[in-house]
Amino acid sequence: MTIARTSIFCLALAGLATAAVAANHSDKAAMAAVEARKAQMKLIAYHTGILGAIAKGETEYDSETARNAAMNLHAAAGLARGTMWIEGTEQGAVGDSRAKAEIWSDPDGFAEKFTALETASGEMIDAAAADLDSLRAGMGSVGQACKSCHDTYRGPEN
Repeated sequence: MTIARTSIFCLALAGLATAAVAANHSDKAAMAAVEARKAQMKLIAYHTGILGAIAKGETEYDSETARNAAMNLHAAAGLARGTMWIEGTEQGAVGDSRAKAEIWSDPDGFAEKFTALETASGEMIDAAAADLDSLRAGMGSVGQACKSCHDTYRGPEN
């Protein structure tokens, strides 16, 4: 190989290596974002489950437990979405993401749905601490907020 060909070959190889490293870093960041939002959804589901079990009478009502679950639900619902819901991590693009592309093509609608959950979970704090009937009433709003978002922005299981 001539020096010119060797130089071109080395430059091309370096370019490919740089692209591979960048793509690998990008893939890792995308997967980390998906895993973080799945963790957020697990926190929401866990605390909604505690409140739901109380509302159904499966678990005895305790105002402190109910209030703590509602506070944690609200905290999880209120996490800033910018670091976890990043474009390019929709279903089919990254691992086992169930996020529909509509999250990014309709960001205002998605924000509205998430805000509804934040609002309902915030109202649930006082309702959960007040009494069982108030907790039960608050569960309707939380459940509707979850369902509305999932119906619109969550894809089928992979």
